[in-house]
Amino acid sequence: MVAVAAEIDRRREWKCLRGAVGRNEEEKRRKRCTRESDKRNQRSHKMEGDVAKLDKTEFTECYRTVWRTPYIMRLAVSAGIGGLLFGYDTGVISGALLYIRDDFKDVQKHTWLQETIVSMAVAGAIIGAAIGGWMNDRFGRRKSIMSADVLFLSGAIVMASAPNPWVIIVGRLFVGLGVGMASMTAPLYISEASPARIRGALVSTNGLLITGGQFLSYLINLAFTKAPGTWRWMLGVAGIPPMIQFFLMWFLPESPRWLYRQNKVQEARDILEKIYPADEVEKEMKALQSSVEDEKESEDSMGGCGMFSKLRNAWRNKVVRRGLYAGITVQVAQQFVGINTVLYYSPTIVQLAGYASNKTALALSLITAGLNAVGTIISMLFVDRCGRRRFMIVSMFGIITCLVVLSAMFFQASVHAPPVSVMESNHFGVNSTCLDLRNTPNPTSWNCMTCLKASSGCGFCANGANIYNPGACLAMDDITPGSCRAEHRSWYTKGCPSKFGIFAILLLALYIISYAPGMGTVPWIVNSEIYPLRYRGLGGGTAAVANWTSNLIVSQTFLTLTETLGTARTFLLFAGFSVVGLVAIFFLVPETKGLQFEEVEKMLEKGYRPELCCNTKAEA
Repeated sequence: MVAVAAEIDRRREWKCLRGAVGRNEEEKRRKRCTRESDKRNQRSHKMEGDVAKLDKTEFTECYRTVWRTPYIMRLAVSAGIGGLLFGYDTGVISGALLYIRDDFKDVQKHTWLQETIVSMAVAGAIIGAAIGGWMNDRFGRRKSIMSADVLFLSGAIVMASAPNPWVIIVGRLFVGLGVGMASMTAPLYISEASPARIRGALVSTNGLLITGGQFLSYLINLAFTKAPGTWRWMLGVAGIPPMIQFFLMWFLPESPRWLYRQNKVQEARDILEKIYPADEVEKEMKALQSSVEDEKESEDSMGGCGMFSKLRNAWRNKVVRRGLYAGITVQVAQQFVGINTVLYYSPTIVQLAGYASNKTALALSLITAGLNAVGTIISMLFVDRCGRRRFMIVSMFGIITCLVVLSAMFFQASVHAPPVSVMESNHFGVNSTCLDLRNTPNPTSWNCMTCLKASSGCGFCANGANIYNPGACLAMDDITPGSCRAEHRSWYTKGCPSKFGIFAILLLALYIISYAPGMGTVPWIVNSEIYPLRYRGLGGGTAAVANWTSNLIVSQTFLTLTETLGTARTFLLFAGFSVVGLVAIFFLVPETKGLQFEEVEKMLEKGYRPELCCNTKAEA
């Protein structure tokens, strides 16, 4: 979110420029306004971009401020639960899906049904984000957060009690609506209800809670692997945090900025008196008044309140259009590197790497969730030192390398899969043998991967003495998997026993390390800096929709791709997408590190061309 004081400065300068008459007078006024705003820019630049401007000094100031005024932390933590729910509900399905497949035959047999269960939350998030924007303006931030809590709780109850997969999908849709609303409302509330000097540090806690929520979901999944109901508990536990947040928000005030826009001036003042020292309240009230007035003037200059008219006017603006090229590029690239195939399907990928046990798959998946959270912290500490563009380009090189090597590992695992033994298969009875194996003219040519690809109704029962020795290809009915496990054998339905499995897990870890600090967080930072202030909400929202839509496409097709192309070729495909994304970032995305917003706007006005040193150079 944009800091209030920074927003005032930008709008004042823009208003100053707009008032100039004639080119000469405008140029003189531009120079004067620029000189007058230099000092303000240095002060305000640290307060904008939220996650982008976090250093040790700001965190120290944040600690001191909340220690003196605990009420501020109460506001931030209460709203931040929305980020925790965001992370939990997008991460929990990865483990729950393993057990949903075991309970419902249709889910086990139909890949598209598994993809729909996972991706329906993303589809709901797209709708929820759009509804959330309208609700934020119409009913306020506090009521929007509480409405999202109702959706989170309803979705958790529906999923936990679901009698069939379609009811789970409905519950996921409810949760997705809540995710979409929380993803934009929680940081907005924190931003507007916290002192400007520590706003960035407090808003960043929402991002940490998102990755923390994902890590927590893996821990909860692991905790309920042996509990009766498994996935019902995993999904149902998500109903507890929204109840807590609803209760906390019931006793908290509305955002002072929203109240002021609704002409509830005294209520806004009462809240500011709880947040700021007494000698600063009047100053903040004047700043709030000026900011809201300038914001309304800016909205009028953009062609009224109609969304389509705003989009049309924005696209006609050369600076905004170039900003959208950059902003949408990084958001789409963020998804098409395949990150959510790892976050949403991490345990499944672990099984594809050769680990049959659900519990083992969940335990190893903790690595990816934990590294994702660590990567977020690394980005916060170093992105201002290394630069946005360089961070993303280095990140993309790491991602491409990991995906290519990961593809090679899965290919080798497929080639060296354990053979299928007709004797081992007949050991469980002829009727238990996979029908495709019985009908093939050359069963001795089969291995584990041939068995799994032959039909969704076939599974591989590993050799009891050594999982790498020839095993059995059996029918996946109600009895046979249990018969296999009864002999202390491992039952495989996704991947095969592989000596390369541990290397695939290590490469997944390296992939997350490459992704999280760069492509994981920097695209959001770029979108907070690349647009002129009066178009920042519109531009950032448009890029966010592109992000969610790309997320939906990737999550809805991943398992189908692994079945159609194979796991190795699927990761190679994502490596290809990543190469395209790297090229697009190199040519379309300028470096914004250390630049004041006016400098970014001038750079986009003139145009820029990339240099090999990863900086940008303005065109003549």
